Amino acid sequence: MQMRHEISELILTNAELVLPGEVCRGTVRISQGHIAAVDPGTTRVPGAVDCEGDLLIPGLIELHTDNLERHIQPRPKVDWPHAAAILAHDGELASTGITTVFDAMRVGSVMSGARTDYREYARPLASELLEVRARGLLRISHFLHLRAEICSETLIDELDRFGPEDRVGILSLMDHTPGQRQFRDLSKLKAYVCGKHGLTDDQFADHVASQIAVRNRLGEAHEAAALAAAQRFGAVLASHDDTTAEQVAVSAGHGIRLAEFPTTVEAAQACHDHGIAVMMGAPNLIRGGSHSGNVAAADLARADLLDIVSSDYVPSALLLAAFRLADLWGDLPRGIATVSAAPAAAAG
Repeated sequence: MQMRHEISELILTNAELVLPGEVCRGTVRISQGHIAAVDPGTTRVPGAVDCEGDLLIPGLIELHTDNLERHIQPRPKVDWPHAAAILAHDGELASTGITTVFDAMRVGSVMSGARTDYREYARPLASELLEVRARGLLRISHFLHLRAEICSETLIDELDRFGPEDRVGILSLMDHTPGQRQFRDLSKLKAYVCGKHGLTDDQFADHVASQIAVRNRLGEAHEAAALAAAQRFGAVLASHDDTTAEQVAVSAGHGIRLAEFPTTVEAAQACHDHGIAVMMGAPNLIRGGSHSGNVAAADLARADLLDIVSSDYVPSALLLAAFRLADLWGDLPRGIATVSAAPAAAAG
């Protein structure tokens, strides 16, 4: 059985419409699930919904969220039925105003050494998501965002399991090799890894050495494979955790259009110099800083270096962050654009 989401026509009138560059009183007509008209002023057409001056904004667009992972594994070593998790995730996002999501799924892991419990999850989870979508059970639009881990052993095999038919809209190049990008400060990496996995000092040292060895052995081939895969999928390329202007220059050379969570002002400025849109996390903005000690999203916003906001791991943070930015900039349309028009443009 397929769910029916659409009504034939809906008219919303007497609303404060948040449009590109302006806010005005107006009317929106929706027909067969699509916006058919946006008009100034109000209407007395029978059946029109009187919004009584409330704000009416576009649906939110989420380019990077790990929220589905939280639903499929609500506790460590607790696996939840995927179909139920997908529906719960979809409903949660819809309830926060998100109407289009690029579900982030990691591809690529390290199988050697102490890590023996890894199970490939992106391909089977993506297949289940697409099946649920085909049955008409989802409330919002879903695309895939494949997070390609360059420092891994399984990346090429996992990428080969996807094709142009899989709705892969974004492919991001991640490199979590210890000693650079997000993990350039090994003391912070140690606190994170040892806290999460309970490693001893010797085990952590072995972990760092093995990760660097994997990157040295496979990194170049993996980067080339990821770039080719993005072209095969027709996906937008994104960088992840850029730290230096040199890293951004490499990203620009790859044709990257979107930078996820640059970790420094230097990197964010370099992104803008190369015409790359900068995306930061809503939790960073709302909490007043990065949980891992990187640049604060608010600092980039004040420097006019922030273009897009992602809810990251808190879906309800997306709308709140847009209004925080509107207050910071004194510009409501600009704040709302960071979660609507700007991500739409970046995703093509």
